[in-house]
Amino acid sequence: MTAERVDVPDGFSRRSFLRHAAWAGAGIAVAVSGGVVTTEMLGAGMLTADASTPRTKADFSFVQISDSHLGFEGKPNPDVAETFQQSIDLVNALPDAPDFVIHTGDLTHFSTVAQFDQAKQMMSAIRAPHVFTLPGEHDSIDGTGRTYLKIFGAGTVGTGWYSFDHKGVHFISLVNTTSQQVLGHLGSEQISWVVKDVAGLSSDTPIVVFTHIPLFDVYTKWGWGTGDAPELLHHLKRFASVTCLNGHIHQVISRVEGKVGFHSCNATAYPLPKPGRAAGPIPVVTPPGQLHKYIGIREADFAPKFHHPLVSDRLLPR
Repeated sequence: MTAERVDVPDGFSRRSFLRHAAWAGAGIAVAVSGGVVTTEMLGAGMLTADASTPRTKADFSFVQISDSHLGFEGKPNPDVAETFQQSIDLVNALPDAPDFVIHTGDLTHFSTVAQFDQAKQMMSAIRAPHVFTLPGEHDSIDGTGRTYLKIFGAGTVGTGWYSFDHKGVHFISLVNTTSQQVLGHLGSEQISWVVKDVAGLSSDTPIVVFTHIPLFDVYTKWGWGTGDAPELLHHLKRFASVTCLNGHIHQVISRVEGKVGFHSCNATAYPLPKPGRAAGPIPVVTPPGQLHKYIGIREADFAPKFHHPLVSDRLLPR
């Protein structure tokens, strides 16, 4: 099955284009230059992987945000809509508008029509040419993600996967959260679709994969991993550069395995405990006035100097 092809202005020739996507949660800005990905987290005091290295002028940049959890109510964050709006304001304050923004899941907390409408309305204020989404498990509480797909699924395949090309980089957005699959599972149909999707690409094409749940094993006891990720990555091993960006775990964790770089990002809603340091992945209540030290967004740049993304994170300003 092939999704609708839509031509998008400014070099955004897309495969399986998600026409009415949205963005929320933690954020990464990603930039591309010379076909290589670099990333930065947005926030007060831009941090880079090497603080002594000046920021390289990128070919282009994009922002990833994740886990806004609109509809959540509780002590960890009494107003998730406010911190989500602060994240949007932070993106809109960037000196250069990102080429696109992507939300990597859990836009909502309970998958209600009202929560999805709120997410869509808030994200309509993002100053970027294109805004994309993929569903998290909280966006699929209705069983198969029907409500999510009705609002955000135009031009996607299956339960919401799609791909697009931008300035020499191939982006793939996958779903590993819907309840008709095992949580943290891609499934054979989706992996077969990826195989066909990349078949015509040159091996020197940079690949960026977006998912909600990590494609590397962070802490499987809590479901922080994707069981069939090795099968997916096997089909991508011929590519010289593969970058996997995810949300779900509400904290920044990065890993490089061979030619593949993995990066999890913060949430804009609330932090979760470090792997194994609590009874389970239960929202963390921070000391009074300290929430902004644990949530934020990320920016990533594609620049020719680096072979793997340099990730810089910004916390939400108070």
